[in-house]
Amino acid sequence: MLVQNLYLKNFRNHTITSLLFNPGINVIVGPNTSGKTNIVEALYYLSIARSFRGVDDVDLIKKKKDYAEVAADVSEGQLKRHIHILIAEKGRSVVINGKKVSKLSELSKSMNVLLFEPKDAMMFKGSPKERRNFLDINLSKRFPAYLDYMNKYEKVLHDRNELLKSEKVDENLLNSYTEMLVKFGAPISNYREHFVKDINDILIKLTRALTGVQRKLEILYKPFIEFSDRYEQEATDAYKRALDSDIKHKVTSIGVHREDFSIALNGRDIATFGSQGENRLVALALKLSPYFLFEDKEKRPVVVLDDVMSELDKVNQERLIKFLSKFEQVFITATNLEIKGATHIKLHKSKEVF
Repeated sequence: MLVQNLYLKNFRNHTITSLLFNPGINVIVGPNTSGKTNIVEALYYLSIARSFRGVDDVDLIKKKKDYAEVAADVSEGQLKRHIHILIAEKGRSVVINGKKVSKLSELSKSMNVLLFEPKDAMMFKGSPKERRNFLDINLSKRFPAYLDYMNKYEKVLHDRNELLKSEKVDENLLNSYTEMLVKFGAPISNYREHFVKDINDILIKLTRALTGVQRKLEILYKPFIEFSDRYEQEATDAYKRALDSDIKHKVTSIGVHREDFSIALNGRDIATFGSQGENRLVALALKLSPYFLFEDKEKRPVVVLDDVMSELDKVNQERLIKFLSKFEQVFITATNLEIKGATHIKLHKSKEVF
């Protein structure tokens, strides 16, 4: 998958910006406030119609403007797609090859982005939600059925939690919601367990390439209930045991929405025993690992690395650059970075601060 160009209008600090990209490594350099991260934010937005900075769509619109536009031409072998997204206060409109689409799964299939941003270095020490997001985003991009199960599960979870907040809980309705959580939770757990197994097969080789040292790196997935032929019965029993607590605290306390995972480096939890540098490199390895699950090179994601070089020493920078040269297309932001053979895009300091 290759992004040939990018067009921005009223997006963040970009009034009108038009850029051309090449296969291989594209380096976006410039001082702070020049809009480097805004460019890779736009690339990511074209993938899932959501900012990785955790802001609402309206915050992406340039100040004193009514709308923003993000557009790109993306190729996947001989298949060409033009993606255009209009962002306004009333909502957004996504158009692919002139046809309006409403399902985000259609957008994810058209533009797949793997992102590493500075805060990812702390993902193993952060909240479980960040780690679940890693699973959910990557699985949703690969398997539309997973996204469908997640959407159904989250709707039922919302309804169950609302019911638990009632003064008098309808037990029949509560049981019905619980049955649906079990029904939709089973395939979610199954997808996650298989995904973790596939990623673990990749991580050791990936870590060696990034660190130059042979280390055992493994995701330790902590499922709500291990997936098996007895999943539905065991999950139902678990919800029964948690019933009194759920009613007392007015929230669903267990389920796939509370699952988590940790990373073991040479058998030790990296969040507890790993150095800051180890956490950063392992997080980078994890975020890049789904790239290698795509056997068809033409379908492999675009890789976006925001400010990844600033905390790495020269040796690790050189090792990372050598590794990234194997990827179909990579975008790197930096204040100052020269990579031989890469495409360099230089931005100038903006007068506006966002």
